[in-house]
Formats: sequence, structure tokens, C-alpha cells
Amino acid sequence: MDLITLDFETYYDKAFSLSKMTTEAYIRDPRFEVIGVAVRVNDSDTVWFSGTTKDTGSFLRTFDWGNSALLCQNTMFDAGILAFIFDIHPKVMLDTMCMARAWLGVDVSVSLKSLAQHYGVGEKGTEVLQALGKHRADFSAEELSSYAQYCVNDVELTYDIFNKMMAQGFPKIELKLIDVTLRMFTRPLLHLDVELLATHLENVKKVKAEHIKQVGAMLVSATGNTYSEEDLTDEAIQKLLQSNPKFAQVLESLGVNAPMKTSPSTGNLTYAFAKTDEAFKALLEHEDVRVQAVVSARLGVKTTLEETRTERFMDMALRGRVPLPLKYSGARTHRWSGMDAINMQNIPSRGDTTLKQSFRAPDGYVIVGADLSNIELRMGLWLAGQTDKLKALGEGKDLYKDFASSVFGTPYDEVTKEQRFIGKTSQLSLIYGVGSARLRAAIKTGSGVDIGEAESKRIVSLYRTEYAQVKAAWEQGEDALRNLSAGAHTEYGMNGLIKIHGSKGCLLPSGLYMKYPDLKRVSENGKTNWTYQTRKGKEYLYGAKFFQGIVQSAARCIMGECMIRIDKRYQTLLTVHDADYVLAPETEAQEAVEFVLTEMRKAPKWAPDIPLDAEAGFGKTLADC
Repeated sequence: MDLITLDFETYYDKAFSLSKMTTEAYIRDPRFEVIGVAVRVNDSDTVWFSGTTKDTGSFLRTFDWGNSALLCQNTMFDAGILAFIFDIHPKVMLDTMCMARAWLGVDVSVSLKSLAQHYGVGEKGTEVLQALGKHRADFSAEELSSYAQYCVNDVELTYDIFNKMMAQGFPKIELKLIDVTLRMFTRPLLHLDVELLATHLENVKKVKAEHIKQVGAMLVSATGNTYSEEDLTDEAIQKLLQSNPKFAQVLESLGVNAPMKTSPSTGNLTYAFAKTDEAFKALLEHEDVRVQAVVSARLGVKTTLEETRTERFMDMALRGRVPLPLKYSGARTHRWSGMDAINMQNIPSRGDTTLKQSFRAPDGYVIVGADLSNIELRMGLWLAGQTDKLKALGEGKDLYKDFASSVFGTPYDEVTKEQRFIGKTSQLSLIYGVGSARLRAAIKTGSGVDIGEAESKRIVSLYRTEYAQVKAAWEQGEDALRNLSAGAHTEYGMNGLIKIHGSKGCLLPSGLYMKYPDLKRVSENGKTNWTYQTRKGKEYLYGAKFFQGIVQSAARCIMGECMIRIDKRYQTLLTVHDADYVLAPETEAQEAVEFVLTEMRKAPKWAPDIPLDAEAGFGKTLADC
């Protein structure tokens, strides 16, 4: 198979660019124009071509794409051009930007300029800056020649960087996952229901307006003042919401615990309501549109995420089938994350599922969706060596009911739905070292019941007794952090699964590393903590949180292996957390479900005794399956 390294140069201006638009919208826009393209086949000389769209297409079709691997820096962009403009689809797609994000970590720049410097392969030029606002016809012969050299250099840098990473041992299984991820975008198969989206947008705007008025009335009434409808303008309500206690009261009424943080000046807990607070910003993407509405109002944002995303989906629908962009290895744990301002990772699956309902399979096909059941719970128990509970889980026992039975002193078969909820909330929280205050808050948020401080402490103590091996894994996590910080080499978890390689990080079963840059022990406000540096600043770490990261990373390794096996038969449409969605012919829908379930229940070679399970279904829309 040939390796074809490629780079497009395209028209852009101050209003029309990738910094202003999504990749899909930019490429499919009428203003889009290819200035030129540079291509290198294997290690031969790089060639440049510039011409009309028709001539460029003819040039590109001289290459044997059906038997070639495409390599680019930001392949989603270049392969998107090949697919949407020229209807060219390489057999395999590779991407140095994706590779670098996984190989070097999410905290460093993976631009071509940065990677060229990191690997010492040369320097990226700056000619693209002079191309602002210039169509192909606007370039003089000399300018176009200079631009050609710039593009050729980019191709050669990309080729050299790829070879450097491959020489360092970049995992081949991850190359396959990069290809799967890119095909979700370049081989779009789903349609969007425009009429459904338009109705949804109208309803969302109506609900938002009514809800904000209700919030305003509630806040005014709480002060004992009278009000009129005319007084409750958007500006007046926004002003009322600036009161931290009042805003916390509004969130509480919606079943949301107000996010808190430690004040750097006093060391006390305070509300995390600043624009820069991640937990607060996350509420802009809450599945309840009412929460989105009040947070947007507090921040002075005119439209909620639900509105902007619905509008963006409607625009996409008018341009054809829907490319689904995901950021490969977008998280520290190497899980996929959302990108291009539509974030397919957090479209609501509960409550109002209209957005998911709007994604439809083409005629004659269905969407098959499968979800790994309790994968973090299973992975956590296996990694910690909590074999008694893992065995019970493998035998079909409901560990949520099992723990609720212990908490309430009730026989397993007599555990009520309400008791099981407390058992479930406890299991999913306490496995990662959550304390009594957060457990109490989580139970109250989900059920409306305040179990009290003493009861919450009792449940925490009971869990740490019954799940002693999990508790030991947190303590071993502290040892692992000390070894990481000291640059030592050791192992962590069941059968020494995770290899601690000092400054490189934690070697995962996939062959990738999980990294904590500048990990060190610091003393602040009379306390000693582990900290590491991210692109957003300092983050805190401790044994239980380290355990959580390893569990999620290992679960992602399992998910990746499942996806590769399934994709050999059915094209992957999307992955969301621990779920995989594929397209199958309608005539073999049930057969596809059984196939997907079989593949997702296969234990990996590196954890052959972990009891995996999955749930699956099919339907005409993402919501139906």
C-alpha cells in the first residue's frame, strides 16, 4: 500500500476561515476554493499542483487512492476536501495531529509548527499569512511559486514527523482507531430531520422565555417585592441572578448542586460561578434546557447551547448528509471528545431527546447502538483486585441492589427502587473515593431525599469496609504518584497491568501513555497535595483520582478494541463515551445486534477474566436505538 502525504492550501479571509466556522461548513461553503495541493507518494519528491477545481480533481485522480493510505496534518480537513469536493476516499487515513495528541499528551501544542520544532525536522513557513483574502487568480506567478514551496515544506514536515512517531513505537491499533474516527466525518451516512429540528428550536425558545420569566418572578417574590411582567426584562433578571445565594437557590430548584471551589484568598469553600470555572461552564451544556437558560442568563449569553446547536444542525442538514466530527484522544484518558462546536458527546439521552431523534438512517438501513454495561465499575473492581464483588457481578448479581441490601439491612430480593437508587449512586461515586458530603449531595440531587450527614458518613464507611481492595487501590495510587514524580519504573493494578515509566507517564494496554506533566508535591494552606500542569493551569491529584483516571483509560482501551472488531463488518457512525453506533442493513438488524453484542462482551487478552456485558438495540434514529 502506498503512503500519500498531502496538504491543501485554500482561500480564506477574516470572516471565512476555520477559526470562524466548523470544518464541514467551511469546506461545503460556496466561497470555498482550493488554491493548490502538494502530494508526496512514499519517499518520492513532493509535487505541487494548482488549477481549477476540475483540473485539480483530474490531477488527484491520477493516484491509486483505493490502495493507498492518506497522511496529513489535520486529516479531517484535507480528507474532508477530498471527500466533499472531489469524491475521493483513500483506503486508510492517518493523521500526525491525532497521533501527536495521543503520543505527546493533551497539554502540549500539536500544531505543525510545534511538532516540527519538537522533532527537529525543520521549520514551518509563514507564507500562508500573506494569502489572507487572496483567491487563486489573485496570486502572481512569483507569489504562487512561493506558496507552492510553503505547501511542499508542510508535506515534508508531516512525512518526517510521522516517521519519527512511528520509530518511537506509536501503537498500530491506535492508527486503526484514527482511521475509524476520521471516517465518521468523511463518510457521512446519516440524515437530519429539518422539520423536526425547526419545531424543536421554536419550542426551546418558548420554554426558555417562559422559564426565565418564572425565575425572575421567583427571585423578586423571595425579596418580598411586588413586580409586574413589564419589570421582568432580560436585563433585570440577569441583574437578579448576579446574587450568588439567589443563583444557587435557582439551581437548587432545578435539582442542580451549585458548583463550589476553594477560595485562593481565604481557603474556604465559595461558589464557583465565574466565567472561568470549568464546573460552572459545564452547566451551559446541561441536559436540562432550563439549566442552560439560567446559566446563559447569568453570563449574559443571548442563546443557549440547545438553540445554537439546533440551528447548526439545521444548517448542516441543508448541505447534505451529516459528517460527525470527534476529537480522537481528546481527553487525558484518551477518550474521544467533542469538537467543531456541536459536541456529539453530550447530546441528551434522557429527557428531551429530540436532537438524537433528528439523526436518521438512510432508507433500507437502521442504526445499531450498543453500550458497555457498567464498564467503569467492572474495570475498577478488576483493576483493584476486588475479586469477590467482581465474581458476583459476573454471575449476574446487581451490585447496586447488593450494596443497598447492606446499607438498609434488607434482604437482596426485597430492596426497593428507592433503596437501589441510593445503592447505585453510592457505588458509582464511592469507587472513586468520594466523601460523605459529596455523596449526600449526589443522592439529594438524584432523589430529592437528604439522608443527612451521619447517614452519609455511615454509608461511606460501610463501602470502604466491604470494598477494601478498592480502598487499597487508592492508597497504591499515592505510591504510583510518588514513583511517577521521582521518575521511577514500577507497576500498578491487577497483574501489574499499568507500567509506570517515570517521566513518560503510565503505559496503558493500548500502548499509549497517560501523562501528568510537572507532577509534584506542594504545600498550600497547611495541606500537602499533588499537582500537575495543564494548558488551563494547575490541577490537583490524589490516589483515588489517579485510580479513576487509570480505570477510565483502561475502559477506553476495551472500547477501542471493540470498535475495531465491529468496524470490520459495520461502519462506525459515532462513539459516545462507552457506546458504539453503527449502520446495518434493515434486513439484518437483529443479526447486527447479536454480532455487536458478541464483540463487546469479549474480554481483552490483557484482562481475560473480566466479566464484560453490553446492551444493544436498533432503530431508524439515534434515539430509537
